[in-house]
Amino acid sequence: MENTLLYAVAALAISVVLNLLLKRLGISQVIGYIFTGTIIVYAFDLRHFNDSHLLEQIAEFGIVFLMFTIGLELSLPRLGALKKIVFLNGAMQVAFTAAAVFGLAYGLFGVPLTSSIIIASAFALSSTAVVLSYLKTSKEIYLPYGQRSMGILIFQDIAVIPILLLIGFLSSDGGDWSKTLLHTLESAAFIMVLLFFIGRPLMTWLLHFAAESAEEELFLGSVLVIAVGASLLADFLGFTYSLGAFLAGVIIAETKYHHKVEADIASFKDLLLGVFFVTVGMKIDLSFFFHHLWNILGSLLIVMALKSLIIFAIIRLNSKTPVALKTALALSQLGEFSFAIFALAATEHLIRPDLEQTLIMMVVVSLVLTPLYLPHIHPFIMKRFRQEELHDDLSPIAERKNHVIVCGYSIVGKFVAEKLKTRGIDYVIIDNSLKHVKEGLAAKEPIYLGDLSKTAIAEILHTENAAAVIVTLDNPDKKHLICETVLTINPQANLVVKITTLEEKSMLKDLNISRIVDGKREVAQVLVDQAMQCDVSSEK
Repeated sequence: MENTLLYAVAALAISVVLNLLLKRLGISQVIGYIFTGTIIVYAFDLRHFNDSHLLEQIAEFGIVFLMFTIGLELSLPRLGALKKIVFLNGAMQVAFTAAAVFGLAYGLFGVPLTSSIIIASAFALSSTAVVLSYLKTSKEIYLPYGQRSMGILIFQDIAVIPILLLIGFLSSDGGDWSKTLLHTLESAAFIMVLLFFIGRPLMTWLLHFAAESAEEELFLGSVLVIAVGASLLADFLGFTYSLGAFLAGVIIAETKYHHKVEADIASFKDLLLGVFFVTVGMKIDLSFFFHHLWNILGSLLIVMALKSLIIFAIIRLNSKTPVALKTALALSQLGEFSFAIFALAATEHLIRPDLEQTLIMMVVVSLVLTPLYLPHIHPFIMKRFRQEELHDDLSPIAERKNHVIVCGYSIVGKFVAEKLKTRGIDYVIIDNSLKHVKEGLAAKEPIYLGDLSKTAIAEILHTENAAAVIVTLDNPDKKHLICETVLTINPQANLVVKITTLEEKSMLKDLNISRIVDGKREVAQVLVDQAMQCDVSSEK
């Protein structure tokens, strides 16, 4: 136990220092986590520990929470808006890439049939963890190429499930295929019915009472119970943990809690993803890597070029060249789910140990390289295709602009919303009170449950593009936190804040607030104006 704690503290310290240095260089923290794993293994001679089943299970929950957040983004309206990208482009990309990689592995390199099928399936996938995280952070997810990349990644994540099932089929005897398939279909039907028809009302009920309690830790605890519980249920029925988490996210995406849930679990997801990438670094065998360096790099280059060409050709059918190029380059890498696929295949003795190590090294190098080139794709293509119009009509999921964010839906917030609606101004309301959100939904207002002081919520509402942010809350401390968050995202924000005391005004004086409206002073002014109008009328 003592050594385990030492290793954990050392890994935490190394990752913090590395990521602070890499952040100054503009390099993704993913690389810092991977290098941390490699350093820990060689510093403490833990190469025997990198295959620890417990460590793999802990790391897998990073992917579980990533899949949960992906499910949160897949409400039926959004999935409907992306259906062509997800189910047409995504399916074509996975199918054509798998076919091309299979041809190379089996026909050119002479890899056995079963191993070629597994390699082709794994290499058809890209990195959701790296690409989607970058697109969200950079806000490029709202660009046409970001939408296409996200759509294809969504299909790839869904495709992981049948790929893992395929490995189960390949590892079974030929006579058991029909029985295995029947059992899989029965289990799939059972988990869908259980989660959507029984789990959905239970999840909504649990989140409802957790939100009513107004205790953040209880709400967060409820979210963790739902995500982990659905994952364990899926694992019990023979599926992956990720499938259960994904379905739970899809269910919650249809409720009014989805923005709040996504914001609350962001830190847990990032922390567990960090653990996942540390375990990736622990798999790096430096001696094997340097001994087979050119074979690994050459094979990786061929696969990435092949994927890029296929994705470019698919996207180019319905999009312009710049969009197709950026999408192809963004998704050219190999994905983190490949580790799970290769690990399962190796356990079932479907691929040789030396081949498994080569494949793992290809994926590791790919994940290390991706954060280095990903931020340069958009500027690079933009410089060479300035004349191209890069904006497509994606109105159902397009970035909001020139809208007004109303924070708080109490009495003043209701009047503000009414005035904005009368003037035909686009607005959205955010409130952390379940009671107020219910009232807004009953009035058919565009209202969401969430805390605007959290950066994730502010980004979801596109605060950086808002024409104004009107804060109508009464809580002085919360008001200050919200103003800080808004001004951090957009230092030039048109921020209008209601206050009722001089103490509140003093608390906010250090912030660059556009207009502070003193409720009592404004009422006094209106009273005087009305009185003067009455005097003038009486004199006439």
